[in-house]
Amino acid sequence: MKHLTRESWLEAGVKALTPLFSKVGYAVPLCKVSCGFASTGTRSGHIGQCWSTKASADGLNQIFVSPALEDAVEVLDTLLHELVHAVDNCEHKHGKEFKKIATKLGMVGPMRSAGAGPALKEVLKEIAVKLGAYPHARLSVPKKVATRAPRPRARCVQCGFTVPMLREFLHYGPPICPKDRVEMEALGDWDAI
Repeated sequence: MKHLTRESWLEAGVKALTPLFSKVGYAVPLCKVSCGFASTGTRSGHIGQCWSTKASADGLNQIFVSPALEDAVEVLDTLLHELVHAVDNCEHKHGKEFKKIATKLGMVGPMRSAGAGPALKEVLKEIAVKLGAYPHARLSVPKKVATRAPRPRARCVQCGFTVPMLREFLHYGPPICPKDRVEMEALGDWDAI
């Protein structure tokens, strides 16, 4: 089946995944599903998020699947994980109740990143074939790059007391040593104001 939008494909994905929950005794609630970044931002690495019915004015769970995903099976795997949260209405995060539902479905791994086990992965592949191509091109999300430069510091030439400096205060110059009452020497890159 050809879907024109990501949301139409994702909604069809919810319908296709619902029988998996029914087989193990759980009902998937009505929910809205969309392609979008988690509330933690683009660099958090989160590839899915489910919002509780309590957070939504219409009383429905809201599920977001990251635009960084494009593989249909991976999208279904993420959607399945988020639907477990919807079944639980986000009450128990990744605790015992979540684990109970997830393992009955065939999900494995640490619950924060639980994904389809081998048998469930095959089922997801079959569902992906029935749904057709996921109408989305992956967005390249820049990885968070840690600053490698050491922080500017100040050191007392008499006693050796060293203090890290915040960039916002560098324009005041080196502070006075609390012990020796002399101006401390600047260490590191003080020009990065």
